[in-house]
Amino acid sequence: MDYELSVVIPVYRSQDSVHLVVEKLHEVLPAHVKAFEIILVDDGSPDDSWSVLERLAAQYPAVRSIRLMRNFGQHNALLCGVRAARYPLCVTMDDDLQHPPEALPTLLEALGTADVVYGSPAERPYSSMMRQLATQMTKLVLQNAMGGEIAQHISPYRLFRTRLREAFADYRGVYVNIDVLLTWGTSRFRYVPVYYNKRTIGQSNYTLRKLITHTLNLVTGFSTLPLQLASLLGFFLTMLGAGILFYVLVIRFMLLGSEVPGFVFLASTLTVFAGAQLFILGIMGEYLARMHFRLMDKPTFVVLEERSQKDNTPHDHAPVV
Repeated sequence: MDYELSVVIPVYRSQDSVHLVVEKLHEVLPAHVKAFEIILVDDGSPDDSWSVLERLAAQYPAVRSIRLMRNFGQHNALLCGVRAARYPLCVTMDDDLQHPPEALPTLLEALGTADVVYGSPAERPYSSMMRQLATQMTKLVLQNAMGGEIAQHISPYRLFRTRLREAFADYRGVYVNIDVLLTWGTSRFRYVPVYYNKRTIGQSNYTLRKLITHTLNLVTGFSTLPLQLASLLGFFLTMLGAGILFYVLVIRFMLLGSEVPGFVFLASTLTVFAGAQLFILGIMGEYLARMHFRLMDKPTFVVLEERSQKDNTPHDHAPVV
């Protein structure tokens, strides 16, 4: 009962579900924490979500509603909420009731001496091959920092000590991943199995395009894995080239007058090496593009207005990054 908790919820196209999440949190939390706040971050929703957030801020003293100037992305909105948190513990969850608020006491009990506890889905839902591939790439990036076992159980339903944000207080990158940033501050991770609710309202906002973009940003923005793969590919092709040269010399000089296959052999060899070079240049280009965006000093997010019961009038914000 001595816990003080900040609940951060990124909101996007959730006008029909976010109020249900807030109501459920108000049913669960008072019996388990001494004080709590609910920070709702509207990530540029095109629907009527902000109006709902305004009403929730006026209705509940614990609710703080923040509106971003445009859609920056889920993790950017999470970072905004984490930086606004006032209490020692912070929990992040989705806005569609798939993450059950009833599981929060379990996460709090599991914290102990750890710094981060993930509410890992007890049952793995069916997902497409592309989504599974993106998930595995994410876990591969986090595996070295977290450890192989815990990386397999990361989820958007996470509880952590708010002080961890000090490790990334100066982070100003456009590309944000909360899980990676948390590894900058700690190596003490845990997870507990949680039975997620099935989605009954709306549809997932993660399209295939967004999923691929997020995975690419994660892999190239927070990892050198692609460069390592490019180095391995270059080494492999060098060995292949040496093998082809040896093959040509054997046929030409040791098999007494045998002819080396001409155009087809040469064209296929050039195709392999040209394709590998373009692949490696593309990877290097991705890293250079991220350096370019960092030099542009684009903000991580920009707050347009904020509402709470203490101050229920909108007010302008300078860009917050």
